[in-house]
Amino acid sequence: MFNLAQPHGDKLAALLDNVKLPPTDKRRVNQAIEYYKKWLETLKNIRGDDLKVVPEMVSHLTSYKRYIDVELIFDSDNDFLYRQKGQLKLDNSIIEEFIPILVTTVFADSLKDKELSFGPTQCFSSLRFESSLKLSPKGGGISIRAKDQDFAISRKIFLKASHNQDFKETTSREANIAYVAAECKTNLDKTMFQEGAATALDVKLSVPGAKYFLLCEWLDMSPISSSLTAIDEILILRKAKRLSSNIRSAFSTVEGRKKNKDYFVNHLDNNPFAPEVFMRFLSEIEGMIGKDELDEDDVLSRGYF
Repeated sequence: MFNLAQPHGDKLAALLDNVKLPPTDKRRVNQAIEYYKKWLETLKNIRGDDLKVVPEMVSHLTSYKRYIDVELIFDSDNDFLYRQKGQLKLDNSIIEEFIPILVTTVFADSLKDKELSFGPTQCFSSLRFESSLKLSPKGGGISIRAKDQDFAISRKIFLKASHNQDFKETTSREANIAYVAAECKTNLDKTMFQEGAATALDVKLSVPGAKYFLLCEWLDMSPISSSLTAIDEILILRKAKRLSSNIRSAFSTVEGRKKNKDYFVNHLDNNPFAPEVFMRFLSEIEGMIGKDELDEDDVLSRGYF
């Protein structure tokens, strides 16, 4: 019913074609692609159209992420996958692909007729006119600035500009308006937090009714109140901190990973993805899907609006 992007599947396919991938890892990447297809099929076969399906879906996310983290990357007899996983984006692309599936499963009936898009996309950030008294291009030189969002619930917008009332000599532009936007991070540090705060402000200046979230797997900074920024909420999907740097430093070599594997695996297994955190995110979306018009009787019975 929903046409969803497959950012993680695309990353796996690109990895298989990467000339730097060690030959001994190609077989394991092929196995991961087959595992990925089964995981995707399992998620798409889950039905429920309410929050009751969240624990089951999150459980499948935890299992699949563990497979990629441990069996594909950590257990490799080469250093390429572990050292380059950030550049390869094998980590956060799993969350990027999972969130749209989760949202469209839980809210399937509520969202099916709204002509919305779900998933990673470029969204409208600002509009400007590149013209002057000396230079008068068609349509006032209308220009749209857009920014990549890891996840967005968005809708297409088409803009046309002209200096003529009858719209002769027009310039047309199109963009996506984000109503919900989220940045998906594996580890959230202070720099990423500051970047998220700037992006959240851009999103809300262009669409005041939008909501912006930071979703991170692990916390890698001291908490800072999001109320001081335009970020609506920061959600820590595993409700845990990242392993300390002195432990992670031992993972940079094959020998170090083999010797210290228990630290890594225990940290994953002791901190699975938390269904209640995903439910909190979904509850925010649910509140935005409801009816737009205020009912006078409801307002008067509550005494506020």
